[in-house]
Parts: sequence; structure tokens; C-alpha cells
Amino acid sequence: MTEVANILHAERETPDFASRYPNLANARLGAEVVSVTDEFFAERSRLIKAEEAVFHPDLYDDHGKWMDGWESRRRRSGGNDHALIRLGGPTVVRAINIDTAFFTGNYPHAARVMGAYHEGEGMLSETRYRTLVDMAKLGPDAPHWFEVSHAEPVTHLRLDMYPDGGIARLRVHGIPVSEPTTDENAIVELSSILKGGRVLAYNDSHYGNPEILLYPDKGLNMGDGWETRRRREPGFDWIIIAMGEAGILDHMIVDTAHYKGNFPASCSMNGRLLSGADLALLNNPDALKADSQFWPELLPSQPLSADAEHKFDSSALNLGEPINVVRFNIVPDGGISRLKLFGRVTPRA
Repeated sequence: MTEVANILHAERETPDFASRYPNLANARLGAEVVSVTDEFFAERSRLIKAEEAVFHPDLYDDHGKWMDGWESRRRRSGGNDHALIRLGGPTVVRAINIDTAFFTGNYPHAARVMGAYHEGEGMLSETRYRTLVDMAKLGPDAPHWFEVSHAEPVTHLRLDMYPDGGIARLRVHGIPVSEPTTDENAIVELSSILKGGRVLAYNDSHYGNPEILLYPDKGLNMGDGWETRRRREPGFDWIIIAMGEAGILDHMIVDTAHYKGNFPASCSMNGRLLSGADLALLNNPDALKADSQFWPELLPSQPLSADAEHKFDSSALNLGEPINVVRFNIVPDGGISRLKLFGRVTPRA
């Protein structure tokens, strides 16, 4: 591809009803556009790219103007186009964004999103779908956010656009639903975003996206993690994470991959088990921050080094009590690519 200038939109704000949940229509989390009725102008895979859409003013290919999204040809015979998407895992959907970024004269007039729980190898076309977002009007070059109240998990979505055109990105935010762990001795990644791990609060995220800290893959570059600004005053930076399931820690990995001149000098971690009335703290970041100051220390201060995986096991960790939230601290500031907490799941009451 010829190198050309990129145009990106200024950062767009994600509404509160979506920001607290991860996007499971994300190729990096295993999502896939299984099929589309047509992708003449722009291929399906771009619809669920993790990166925001870009625009190349002077870039054309054999089919016409190159667009960063999914775009079908102009329909001349009635009907409408649709895409079938497999999410990164079963998800209770809470928010959907249909983004028409940079599609101005070629965006769909309207769209609808339906969901289904599909297992096995049967035909997706025969699966019974339920409406998540009813027919909604779309506009040019804009995000379109919809709050969803569907209670049941879904594995697949059907995105209908009317009658044709282009959509830059589909974002589907929700609660991942993983199969309960039945082996009480199994060591699992309690913090994985695919098992329901999520970021609850942090004091700074000037660079990168804190959510990426919980991704299952290896960091791609220095922008693929959680990085804070340079600290010019005393103190340290922190992030609070809820685990998908309560458990007893076995070991943890702190990965500073790609952070070479900006890795933290050291890290530590506190945590506790939230239960009963205390579970309300999960939805109150300010109260959670205050409460975290009194959490027991799980990991005393440990030195970190550049561009490396650091494993801390029973020789460093204070183990024994089940936990479901942690506050991970970095001193004084810097970047962390991945944080992975492994342990044995505590049986549910």
C-alpha cells in the first residue's frame, strides 16, 4: 500500500453506560465477522478492528475509494445488506456503537442489531435472533450509541444496514460470561478481560488505554498498555481492577514489554474480597478509591525493569485469603503493558 497521510477524528467520548464495560466486538479478543452479504468497497474485517477508523484522502484501490470500515456496493434490486458477527465470548450486552466515521455520502440510512446465543456448528442463518437495537436512523461521520437492557448473554450479532453503504466500526460493550471453573485446583487467570475482569478506577491514563492491561495477548508496542504522565509531585499512580471470579492468588505477572525509558521503578498491590453491601463500591469509583487505602497488602514493593515479564509467586505474595478486587500501584509513574493475576477460584456460595 502506498504511504499516505492519515486523518483521525479527535478523541470521542464514550458514554458512562458503555465505558465501564469492555468491547467484545474486538478482533484482538477473538471476535470475527463471520459473513456479510457484500463487501465490494471495504472488507468486513475492518468493522471490528480495535483501532479507531482513519481516513486516507488520496488512497484508492481496484474497487474505488479505500475506506476504513465495511462498505457494500450500491443496491439496485431492493433488500438490504447485513453482517453476522461472532463476539469474543458470550456477552451480556450493555451498549452498542454503530460508528459511521468518515462515511459521509455513503453511510446507511438506518441500522438494526439483533443477538443470539449460538453453540455448535449449526447454520447461523437458522439461529433465532432477538432485537438488541431496533431500527434506528443513522447520520454521516458520527458515532451512534445505544444503551441495551437485554438480560441474556449472546454469542453472535446480526447487523442490518438499510439499504446499503458503509459502517466504520461496530463496538459492543458488555459483561463477558465465562463457563464456571469446576476444578477447584485449577490455576486460572482471574483478571482476564474474557473472564469478566475489568478496570474500575485509576488516577491517571494520559497515554494508552487502561483496559488493554487485561488483554490476553502480548503488547504490540509502547502504546498498547496503561501509561501515566510524568509525575512532577510526590506520590504514585494506581489502578483498581475487579476480577471475573473471586479466588486465592497463586502468582502474578507484571509485563513492561516495550516500556524501556518509561517503566515504573517499582510496583506493589493491595486487595480484598468485596461481598454483601460492599459490592455497591463496584459502581462508586470515589468510594472505592477511599476504601482501597485500607486494603491488605498482597504484594510488597518490588523493583521493575525495562521491557520484561516479572513473575511474582508465593515467595513475594501474601497469600491465603480470597480476593475479587485489587489496587495495583506503580512508583512513581510510567507504563505497564499487561497485568495478569492467576489463582484458584473460590467456590460460589
